[in-house]
Amino acid sequence: MTDAHPRSVVLAGGGTGGHIEPALALADCLRRHDPQVRITCLGTPKGLEAEIIPARGWDLELIPAYPLPRRPGAELLMTPGRISRSVSAARAVMDKVQADVVVGFGGYVALPAYLGAWRRGTPMVVHEVNNPAGLANKVGARFTPFVGLGGDHVKMRAGEVVGVPLRYPIATLDRDAQRDKARAFFGLEPDRPTLLVFGGSQGARSVNLAVASAAVALGAAGIQVLHVIGARNTLENIPQGTGAPYIAVPFVEEMELAFAAADVTLCRGGALTCAELAAVGMPAVYVPLPWGNGEQRRNAQPVVNAGGGLLVEDGDLNGEWIVDNLIPLLTNQTALEQMSMAAARFGKRDGDEALRALVLRACAQVGKKANS
Repeated sequence: MTDAHPRSVVLAGGGTGGHIEPALALADCLRRHDPQVRITCLGTPKGLEAEIIPARGWDLELIPAYPLPRRPGAELLMTPGRISRSVSAARAVMDKVQADVVVGFGGYVALPAYLGAWRRGTPMVVHEVNNPAGLANKVGARFTPFVGLGGDHVKMRAGEVVGVPLRYPIATLDRDAQRDKARAFFGLEPDRPTLLVFGGSQGARSVNLAVASAAVALGAAGIQVLHVIGARNTLENIPQGTGAPYIAVPFVEEMELAFAAADVTLCRGGALTCAELAAVGMPAVYVPLPWGNGEQRRNAQPVVNAGGGLLVEDGDLNGEWIVDNLIPLLTNQTALEQMSMAAARFGKRDGDEALRALVLRACAQVGKKANS
């Protein structure tokens, strides 16, 4: 390190986009400030990171990582040996790249990264976006005072709110200025109220079916739809002849354009999704996953409480709900503007810079100890 600025940074977060995207947003931020900084991402062969990270042009080192069993059994007996192999592999990568600091975002790959950094004496930073926090980050937070939180609703010992690092095109998006370009990009008409629908690659089927069942009513109200079905989902009988454009696509890389094209988004309640939509001032209807530990509801509730969105349970979402609630919202310009302003006031666009500052503080503390 030079003047507490790291020359080599290892980022550990995988499994889901909610871990990977903030990590890559931080990587972009670090590189903007220092074009020479070395960025190395840790991942697993089976994780989504194996697809996303190399495609974005970042270095990815694969290590074995395993889920921690929740119940006693044969898997639990094998855990110590597996963790030891993962930690050794993570530490070997840190030695190889001469890591100055490790930043973890959760997921299976984060735990061996934290333990490897601790054994190596490398400073580490933990970033958590969910409430309750993931197990890996709970462990990592025991080894460092530098814990960044995605929002006030995230609770971890000694954590401080830094926000969620967002992709630069999203963090800097001017929806109004880009609207015409964005709608033309997707083949949408320029002046219609526009609904964006997406639910991620998993868990979106109920959302997809509800919107498709309301397609005729949406079209009759003059509302066009940009429907991101999900790369791992299918939608039989994509609505046709509804009276307004209904654009269905499996996946969108340029999500900033999808946000610019839309007036309202119907989506799940992942932490990254909530952070992105609030930051760009997007009115949204959040449909938390109906299983798990309820973290998606807790992610969405703060922005809903701030007036920036609505929340509907998965079991209550159907075509009738959309007709009764979403169509009136999409056709009420005053309500849309008020909700957009509320979301923007709640949102945070500089999570990448705030997390970078925390990383520099972690490095500076190590530098002070070395010089004392």
